[in-house]
Amino acid sequence: MLQDFWFNVEFGMDHVLDINAYDHVLFLISLTVPYLFRDWRRVLLLVSLFTLGHTLSLVLAAYDVVYVNSVIVEFLIPITILVMALYNVFTANRGGKKEKVGLLSISAVFFGLIHGLGFAGEFKMFAAGAPSKLALLVEFALGIELAQVIIVFVVLFLSYIIQTIFRFSRRDWIMVISSIVVGLVIPMILNSAMLS
Repeated sequence: MLQDFWFNVEFGMDHVLDINAYDHVLFLISLTVPYLFRDWRRVLLLVSLFTLGHTLSLVLAAYDVVYVNSVIVEFLIPITILVMALYNVFTANRGGKKEKVGLLSISAVFFGLIHGLGFAGEFKMFAAGAPSKLALLVEFALGIELAQVIIVFVVLFLSYIIQTIFRFSRRDWIMVISSIVVGLVIPMILNSAMLS
């Protein structure tokens, strides 16, 4: 039982940390880069809301409530990353994230739904033989959340080092990282099956 629990948690972590599926990491970088360590509660809230949306779409798929064309989803996933990165670029001049959490919270849940749908088919096959789909979903979601917290910590730590030791301005840091993300995600959009 405990062995199954850890297997499912690791499966969730591997889903996020898979080097061949770095879209999840790019989204988390875009979500986290505008913040500092002192903002960890807000970042954790946004990341948890993203996990909630991701898990909800897996629940809907696992119980055959929803089916979405994978070609459309695979096109929308890099779009969500692009939107988040461009949002950072256009708001980088603010002296801190003073905006209400509302818009970003709704976006995190909605984007989580889209990202979850991208993995729904594979998850459904994995869950087919599970004695309890609900337990599997919870354990998988826990793995996703743990992996995301690791990525958030790394991004916040790098932000601290770059801005404190190397005296990089917060605005420049946000602009550079978000621009790199935009540069990485545009080929993903252009090479998607929907545009082929």
